Amino acid sequence: MPYPSTEETVKILTDLVSIPSPSGNTNEVIRYVEKFLSELSIKTTRNHKGGLIAVMEGQDSSKHRMLTAHVDTLGAMVKEIKPSGRLKIDLIGGFRYNSIEGEYCQIETSSGKKYTGTILMHQTSVHVYKDAGKKERNQENMEIRIDEKVHTAEEVRALGIEVGDFVSFDPRVEVTSSGYIKSRHLDDKASVAILLQLIKQIKTENITLPYTTHFLISNNEEIGYGGNSNITPETVEYLAVDMGAMGDGQSTDEYTVSICVKDASGPYHYELRKHLVRLAEENKIEYKLDIYPYYGSDASAAIRSGADIIHGLIGPGIDSSHAFERTHKSSIENTAKLLYHYVQSNLVL
Repeated sequence: MPYPSTEETVKILTDLVSIPSPSGNTNEVIRYVEKFLSELSIKTTRNHKGGLIAVMEGQDSSKHRMLTAHVDTLGAMVKEIKPSGRLKIDLIGGFRYNSIEGEYCQIETSSGKKYTGTILMHQTSVHVYKDAGKKERNQENMEIRIDEKVHTAEEVRALGIEVGDFVSFDPRVEVTSSGYIKSRHLDDKASVAILLQLIKQIKTENITLPYTTHFLISNNEEIGYGGNSNITPETVEYLAVDMGAMGDGQSTDEYTVSICVKDASGPYHYELRKHLVRLAEENKIEYKLDIYPYYGSDASAAIRSGADIIHGLIGPGIDSSHAFERTHKSSIENTAKLLYHYVQSNLVL
């Protein structure tokens, strides 16, 4: 059976993670997705929030499906320009300061100028600060060292840098010979790449979908409301494609597709979950069922907004989520296979 090409998906993924797109500043990466779909002659529209929607007609237009993945990522904003010429930051998304210590970053001004820097503890040098290893990693102690010859706040402002400028983190993407993909922002650009490759296959191979299917590339998921709108009244099923969370007590791994049964928002739709499991087993797709205790998705945001839908969540397993993320090509492949069969299957109700 001709599944979507994993190697092509990984190429799209490396392109996506290399485009800075912290929540609130996603126009450049949305343009990449628009161009990708335009080259396939697929019409897209943007919602007012800046997310992108593509619709593929199915045999039944009275009942619709929606699949979503989010292209926005964790990031930061300039909170304060310090008298020393360094920058205090405010976080965008749910992560901890220790996960960005020592990271290279980019500051983008409101005029579009871009400057590089490094996120460091103020008390970094062990030759100067006796308590360098003991100080708390927090907003007060961490700062950006800009790669420009600046020593005062006035000199920084002369560059065009100001409070509210977006800060993005260097993804450091690497694909190893053993099949691992290491990068920041695999959450959720791995899933976006999988959906784009699936759309390409549906289009190029003239696959007939049983139901009209919407693909939403959302751009505000990391701050809680990315996929809670533009859900048509005809939409019956809503499937979020997002990372599977790994850690102690979790069954999710880097090699299978993770099917979420419950997260912080509560259980996902039981019949849709069982439908996904049946598809996986019938087609010999490796999967794991899991609960993500501190997690929410575009699907749970849609439910909270009042959408009358059947909701589900699947995705590739990601190690060290919201930090130094990693997955394996086999997890990308298993997720792609399940989606391939899902979009061609019947509704569960």
